[in-house]
Amino acid sequence: MTAYEAVKVRLDPTPRQERMLASHAGAARFAYNLMLSRICRQLSLGERPDWTMYAMRRWWNEWKDEIAPWWRENSKEAYNSAFEWLSQALRNWSDSRKGRRCGRRVGWPKYKSKRTSIPRFAYTTGSFGLIEGDPKALRLPRVGRVHCMEDTARLVHGRRIVRMTVSRRAGAWYAALTVEQQPGAHPARKARRRDYPVGVDLGVRTLATLSDGTVFTNPHGYVRARHRLRHAQQTLSRRDKDTNHGRGSNRRYKALDRVRRIHARIAAQRADRIGKLTAWLAATYPDISIEDLNVRGMTRNHRLAKHVLDADFAEFRRQLEYKTARAGTRLHVIDRWYPSSKTCHRCGTVKAKLSLGERVYHCDGCGLTMDRDLNAAINIMVAGSAPETLNARGGDVRRPGSSEATQTPVKREPSGHANAVRLGAAPGNRGM
Repeated sequence: MTAYEAVKVRLDPTPRQERMLASHAGAARFAYNLMLSRICRQLSLGERPDWTMYAMRRWWNEWKDEIAPWWRENSKEAYNSAFEWLSQALRNWSDSRKGRRCGRRVGWPKYKSKRTSIPRFAYTTGSFGLIEGDPKALRLPRVGRVHCMEDTARLVHGRRIVRMTVSRRAGAWYAALTVEQQPGAHPARKARRRDYPVGVDLGVRTLATLSDGTVFTNPHGYVRARHRLRHAQQTLSRRDKDTNHGRGSNRRYKALDRVRRIHARIAAQRADRIGKLTAWLAATYPDISIEDLNVRGMTRNHRLAKHVLDADFAEFRRQLEYKTARAGTRLHVIDRWYPSSKTCHRCGTVKAKLSLGERVYHCDGCGLTMDRDLNAAINIMVAGSAPETLNARGGDVRRPGSSEATQTPVKREPSGHANAVRLGAAPGNRGM
């Protein structure tokens, strides 16, 4: 079974190319809305429309000269990508009504607005992709050579590109390349420098604390940008949104673009931080243990919700899952009800209560005094090394003949680095 990987790069188009990219995205939006209105009209007349992508493409090829005589200005892939996305949206709606999809109900597709929807289109056929001898450029049909901000050839690493989706977010154009993930085709990674397991305790004050004493600070990107974001949102609220036939003034959309750019910068900083940290963990340790955190429950605390969402624990786990699988590292997810913060890693005493304000753990049994997060990370490492644990997807992993779905992990003496912490050695504080 062929696996795929996404590589996203930022484009640096010229003003002429930027207008052509906007034209392609507008053509895709026009085709999407046109086909959606045709399907709605057929349903209102009591007909049974064929909303497969191939049926939409046949109808478009038959009537495009009369409906859109300007269609030759853009690549045919812009229209085909719109039909593909609409067909998938209608299929999701149909499957949701028939009970074939788990989770929330999927609503009827909505029309794409020029002001609010994300401009995008995709290439699946044709001569698109890398340019030989030009690593920082991509070839886009009808647009030409577009310069990139990164070395795209190094990121793709000789793999075949099967799809390229071009989109515009917060004033910048991006190209998402879907490449085939062949065995051994990924760039060689650095050899692991440590041969012992590690436990990772995620938090708000410090993003990650490892059981060997390594600490990764949390830069709090959203909190640091809160003042600029508040000022931009206040400016946006003062702009008139009832002019221009109810679509808002141009100054309002300039203020809206500024808010979007601030949010995009915060998201980019968060993605860069989590991406580098998870890649380093997967390439450094052979066994990694983390907690199955209840992020939804943590966000119910209105004082910590924005800090928890800014840390993005769910994205941390998602990236760590596929990166450990790609690097051959074993990932263990322990039960979310395991009291890692309340348990003393030396004697096993469990405290009845431990408030969030207590950042130093004091054991009443053996007198241990150490950092709360480091104690939790050691307990997570020990629980992940136990024979009873959870896999990366949160499912139960049991010994043969075990009757209970989830059992209390067996505590074991950690090796090497954890023993140094037990004997009172000062843990290192090493940033990334």
